[in-house]
Amino acid sequence: MIDTSVQTNVKSKPILPLSTTLGPVHIAVTDRSKALAIWQDVVGLELISESGNALALGAGGKVLIVLETGATRPSVPRTIGLYHVAIHVPARADLAQMAVRALQRNVRISPTDHLVSEAIYLWDLDGNGIEITFETPWRGTLGDPEKGETYAVTADGKPHSGRDPIDMDGLLAELGPSPVLAARMPQGTRIGHVHVHVGDLQRAMDFYRDVIGFAGFLLIHSFGMGDVGLDYMPHTIAFNIWSGPNAMLPPAGAAGLRWFTINLPDAATLDDVKSRLAGVGAPVSPVEGGIETQDPFGNRIRALVAA
Repeated sequence: MIDTSVQTNVKSKPILPLSTTLGPVHIAVTDRSKALAIWQDVVGLELISESGNALALGAGGKVLIVLETGATRPSVPRTIGLYHVAIHVPARADLAQMAVRALQRNVRISPTDHLVSEAIYLWDLDGNGIEITFETPWRGTLGDPEKGETYAVTADGKPHSGRDPIDMDGLLAELGPSPVLAARMPQGTRIGHVHVHVGDLQRAMDFYRDVIGFAGFLLIHSFGMGDVGLDYMPHTIAFNIWSGPNAMLPPAGAAGLRWFTINLPDAATLDDVKSRLAGVGAPVSPVEGGIETQDPFGNRIRALVAA
């Protein structure tokens, strides 16, 4: 059971239109070949374009991740920044294909069953966190901590930890008796959510919910994590305090998050976001197609009008 004394009721309706999506996530890496060994060969993203030190990777011709080479050191633990970026795949077999690519290359993975999704976690060679997700909402729902429920409840009413290991035999069976292995992720793959380290849960919730405009989902102090999103689970943005109460931004030159992108449907929505940012004194600077800002801890965000 979850201790309801450490769960804060933060549920709200989204201010942002439901057509809001996440766009490309920009991540610094130290070395081109080391980065592609994971992001291309294991994750399965295609190299769509390359300009200067920027490698644009994606699926079905759509850019999802931009890797910026030239970082002078790997990501630094216990700092503000990226916990992981979650790449959501359209079919369970796509998750199985990714698992095979990792196993073939002896890359460590952590396959986890969250009930409402199945996820495989891994890290690139600079320590940038990656989650590959297949959403399974028909299998159950997240529990309601306000009612003292467990983390998740199956469709037939049974409690679920949300952290069970994936049945790998069952997952790999998705590929059939004569599997044809795929080197790349399919069209329809997307950035599903971004999970960042912050310094304070309530300040993060106030920012991402009340200023940026996502719906409040969960804020569980005992777990040190909060979620915001739109009108569906899982979350669009997650944040945690697992880097510690005094976490600082990483030193200059470190690999890690440069910024993530929120794609807004129209200029009016962008103006509303700018107004809310101005109301709390958040930094705002113009960029092509929109603005760049920061959360209260220094994580950079670009809010752009979708082309």
